[in-house]
Amino acid sequence: MNSRELEAQAQAAIEEAARLRLVADNVPVLIALYEAGSNRCLYANRPYAETFGFTTESIVGLHVADIIGTAAHEAIQPAVVQVLQRRKAANYERTLRGADGETQWIDVTLLPHMDTAGQVVGAFVLIHDITKHRRAEALLRESETRLDKFLHATVEGIVFHRGGTISDANPPLCELIGYRREELVGRYVMDFVAPDEQERVTRVMLERQELAYESAIVHRNGERIPVELIARTMEYGGETLRMNIVRDIRDRLAAQARIHHLAHHDALTGMLNRAAFMERLQQALQRARQKAGHLALLFIDLNNFKRVNDSLGHLEGDRVLVTVAERVRTCLRSTDQVARFGGDEFVVLLEDIRGPEDVHQVLQALLDVVEVPVETMGRALSVTPSIGIALHPEHGDTPELLIQHADTAMYGAKARGDKQYQFFEPSMELTAYNDLVVETQLREALARDEFELYYQPQIEPRHGRLVSAEALLRWRHPVRGLLTPESFIAVAERHPLMVPLSQWVLRRAALQAQDWHRRGVAQARIAVNLSQVQFRLEGFADTVRAVLSEVGVPGEWLQLELTERMLMDDVAGAVDTLQQLRALGLTIAVDDFGTGHTALAHLTQLPLDKIKIDQSFIAGLPHENGARAVTRAIVQMAQGLGLRVGAEGVRRREQWSLLQDWGCDELQGELVAPPLSVTQFEAWCRQREGG
Repeated sequence: MNSRELEAQAQAAIEEAARLRLVADNVPVLIALYEAGSNRCLYANRPYAETFGFTTESIVGLHVADIIGTAAHEAIQPAVVQVLQRRKAANYERTLRGADGETQWIDVTLLPHMDTAGQVVGAFVLIHDITKHRRAEALLRESETRLDKFLHATVEGIVFHRGGTISDANPPLCELIGYRREELVGRYVMDFVAPDEQERVTRVMLERQELAYESAIVHRNGERIPVELIARTMEYGGETLRMNIVRDIRDRLAAQARIHHLAHHDALTGMLNRAAFMERLQQALQRARQKAGHLALLFIDLNNFKRVNDSLGHLEGDRVLVTVAERVRTCLRSTDQVARFGGDEFVVLLEDIRGPEDVHQVLQALLDVVEVPVETMGRALSVTPSIGIALHPEHGDTPELLIQHADTAMYGAKARGDKQYQFFEPSMELTAYNDLVVETQLREALARDEFELYYQPQIEPRHGRLVSAEALLRWRHPVRGLLTPESFIAVAERHPLMVPLSQWVLRRAALQAQDWHRRGVAQARIAVNLSQVQFRLEGFADTVRAVLSEVGVPGEWLQLELTERMLMDDVAGAVDTLQQLRALGLTIAVDDFGTGHTALAHLTQLPLDKIKIDQSFIAGLPHENGARAVTRAIVQMAQGLGLRVGAEGVRRREQWSLLQDWGCDELQGELVAPPLSVTQFEAWCRQREGG
């Protein structure tokens, strides 16, 4: 081989070495070669040298202890011995401090380097940076720890399963279903689903749907438990799992059922309310027409019941009403319908009667049991009924007509004295003497301005700030003294007097608001109760606009309060009217909420500002579980809908505190103040300012 060939071969070797160096310096592996015996570095690629703070030139010839440190050198001696003496590769992990000061995890492999004679002359060091891997493992462990803590901390049940086989469950689920975790793991999840729900739950699982839906599971003791299931698919531990959050909804369903019940029943007695009874009466009339049957409608009124409330208080009066209601039920068949129409009025529907003789048996039983003395406040108190009866088809063929005729007959029975009943007679429509007398006096009272308004404060509970004042109508009768609406409002509603009387109230409240704002007495709204006749008048919003313009007050100074029935009779019309009223600046509130028949779906449609919880619920606070559940549900519902919520009938400090804690916006009742005359209300305001 001549010199030129030798030079070419040498040059090729140099270039090959350069390429190898280039590759070695750029692979993601730290590479070094140490000499056996001396433990000195013979070669290191650039990543290896820089990792320990050297260059590829400066590291060569250094002892391994000078490069990695004495402590690390001593720690790896078992691996070195394995390579040099046993001629076997060794592998270990350790940490080191990187050039940036951060801890690195490295995977180290030592390989024996032998000469042609098979003698170990050195050791190759291959180092892989596994920092990302170890940090990922640490994060996974932290995630698993957090998940485990969550599974134990949450109050809701959680179950994991693979293809329907349970792999894990948290303590709340075990408590809910009555099994220990060890008894659940490995079982098929459908074993704990109610039979009628298994097909649906299986479909959700197989289709890997992610949704929340209501279902039911079965407790160990066989009890069916309604639940909400929230199904999710998740990656956990490198595998796909299904997770179900199991939420016990028994309390929620009970509250919903209670609200639904209250929409159709009287809160005090549990009887049907007016709206539900009218629906049942309409259905009964349809059945009677189809088979030419007969039915009877009984209108029951308790005589002088107002004196019970006035002398003993409303709570004792309510106890009497409950007792009377229970006694009325005992006289009726299971197929008969009974309702409380309000106050001390009850209505009974008897179907499939042969004639008046069947009614007489029920009448006598009612008269006998209702007048039995009621024990209250340590003494016996007797109340007697007056009962009016209307028959179908003799006395009417519509619910409204039968109610009207039974009501008229009841007044005839009342005129005859206590414990009387009266069948309707056509002549009664011409001789309704009591109504005529009261109607005449009401007309004269309007002309002589014998009416006045009392005001009951409505305050914000936390600081006691006055929010509004409810205007309450009173009639200063020249003979009978100061009368509340219970004494005359029913007559006004039956005759064309409700509209002028309601308009008088609206105008007087506007004038009072103007006076109080002008004199700085109360910068609060005045709440006015609307009558059904007034609200349903065509152009009612225009009438309100005219009153505001005439008196010269902004709509923001007034609040209009309506009953649930007024809103539900014509939802579409109510929405239009309420929108016009709110455009004038008036606040709209639903009064006595919970005692009527508001469809909950309609609350989202109606333009409302506030609902007022009926005092029958507040009276049961804080000790009655039903009253607590329903009241809190109404408060939470109102908050969810963005409505203010007020409570009326607050009489005790513990009621105040509980309602305040729940987030009730306004309180009204005797604990705040009773209804006050104008003079008394102004004095009340001055006293609070001074206090």
